[in-house]
Amino acid sequence: MLAKRIVPCLDVKDGRTVKGLNFVGLRDAGDPVELAEKYSADGADELVFLDISATNEGRKTFLDLVGEIAAVIDIPFTVGGGISSAMDIGKLLEAGADKVSINTAAVKEPAVLTTAAKEFGSQCIVLSVDAKRLNGSWKVFTNGGKAATEIDAIEWIKAGVDLGAGEILLTSINADGTKKGFDIELTREVSSSVSVPVVASGGAGSADDFADVFVRGKADAALAASIFHYGEITIGDLKSFLRMRGLEVRL
Repeated sequence: MLAKRIVPCLDVKDGRTVKGLNFVGLRDAGDPVELAEKYSADGADELVFLDISATNEGRKTFLDLVGEIAAVIDIPFTVGGGISSAMDIGKLLEAGADKVSINTAAVKEPAVLTTAAKEFGSQCIVLSVDAKRLNGSWKVFTNGGKAATEIDAIEWIKAGVDLGAGEILLTSINADGTKKGFDIELTREVSSSVSVPVVASGGAGSADDFADVFVRGKADAALAASIFHYGEITIGDLKSFLRMRGLEVRL
């Protein structure tokens, strides 16, 4: 059995780590470089950095900050935000990212997934999907959760994998920041629909929530932000709990 991965997330705006509720109401959570170094030392399996305002502000992700973070960690590093082309992906990989997360650009131009996968390898290409439940189905949102589409999230994810995405970063907007648990139904449906790893995001509030999304949601990895940023649980304690629950994790 492959070990389940614990993935802290740095949502970054104006060079600072922030966290909100349902993608709004952002508050400061600290220096991203310091947090990245801490999480790497604490036993995180991977780290995700999302420049959450880059797309809406029409600019690229801060390459210098990506490089600073890459220099202080020794775990796989995924970066997203403001990506619109394979050239952008190449620059982020050169700056120190191991994988690049694409959301809005892939929705606007799905062929970017195929181009990027051919150029850099599908293992580097993460399709990030922000999904919101509306009238009984999940719809894709773009531009940092601000722009609604009529695209069915499950069908889009399956298409994205066919186009070349090697991993899915799945965020439930409904659950984001609530600390009431991951969206198990959404995660399970996606995990059962694709053959690539699925990283569940949105709603982590306790160690039980992680166990739940791994067992019932069938996620390969679980991402969280605020419970780590504000010291509500440590990565080491979480992994010990999951091991006691019979889940394979790297200690």
